[in-house]
Amino acid sequence: MDEQVLEVEVQNQEDTNTVKIANDVVATIAGIAASEIEGVAGMSGNMVSGLSQMLGKKQLTKGVKVEITDNDVALDISIIVEYGRKIPEVAGNIQLAVSSAVGDMTGLNVTTVNVHVTGVQFVEEASAEAETTINTEE
Repeated sequence: MDEQVLEVEVQNQEDTNTVKIANDVVATIAGIAASEIEGVAGMSGNMVSGLSQMLGKKQLTKGVKVEITDNDVALDISIIVEYGRKIPEVAGNIQLAVSSAVGDMTGLNVTTVNVHVTGVQFVEEASAEAETTINTEE
């Protein structure tokens, strides 16, 4: 698989240095920022990330698509929202958090953060998953 890498040029007094940031790094930053928002039950990914998760590999880029042009970045975030939450409020909080985190950590200009709600998780489902986890650890 060909990994895309963005080249960000950093100027100093003596010469020009190049800092390379992989798309996966930007996706990881965005994924962590989005998953920390209250009301997000989880990130929604494709079949490959679902298989990786079943095999015990944590996918921090799950549900995040990154497009970088020059120093501009556009992001698509796919989430599962908790039932009873105000979707526009959750999506707005994700947009602010992701834009801030990616911009602050990479120096890129975040032009777009599109949020795609692909599912709703009921509280009972989350409680049942937590009980199962607790029971298997005992």
